[in-house]
Formats: sequence, C-alpha cells, structure tokens
Amino acid sequence: MLVGMAKAKDKTFEVACPDCGAMLKIDAATGVLVSHTSAPRKRMFEDLETAAKAMREHGERTESIFRQSVDAEKNKQDLLEKRFAEALRKAKDAPEGKPLREIDLD
Repeated sequence: MLVGMAKAKDKTFEVACPDCGAMLKIDAATGVLVSHTSAPRKRMFEDLETAAKAMREHGERTESIFRQSVDAEKNKQDLLEKRFAEALRKAKDAPEGKPLREIDLD
C-alpha cells in the first residue's frame, strides 16, 4: 500500500495554458507548478520574400507619412498668415471703444 501512495504522490499532469498555449506540468498532490514549457513561437511570415515585401511596404508608408508632415509644415506658414489677416480684418471692422457690458447699461 505504501508503494501505491508513493505513486499517487508522484503523479503530475500536464495542462495547456488557454492564454498563451504553453504546457504546464502540475503536481497532483500539492497543485504546485512543477515545470513550464513555452509555446512554440508562431512565424510572422512564411518566407523571406514575404518578410522583405512587408518591410518595403512599411518603409513606403513611413516615407509617405513623413512627406505629408513636411508638406503640412510648409503650408503652416501660409495658413497662419491667412488666419492673422482674417483676425486683423475683424479687429479693424470691430467698433472702437470699450465694449458694452450688461453692468454698464444700468
């Protein structure tokens, strides 16, 4: 009977982690994690050609974003000048003197 209990205490079972797919070996008697085997990493790309194509596309996208930001920066000065001219025109069209407040009308 002592041999049967020793075997029961030595039992471990393996469980796959539902989150990452790693294999966990757990001691049946104590419920303590005995070992951990990481899940095999999935390849992002099937072959080198696909990876190279993705890198080229990424480079083209970043270049496009950079060009857009450079164009926006070039046009920024014109936009600010237009806004300033509009604000100046509104200031000239506004009546001179202090603005009336409700408290001044009493």
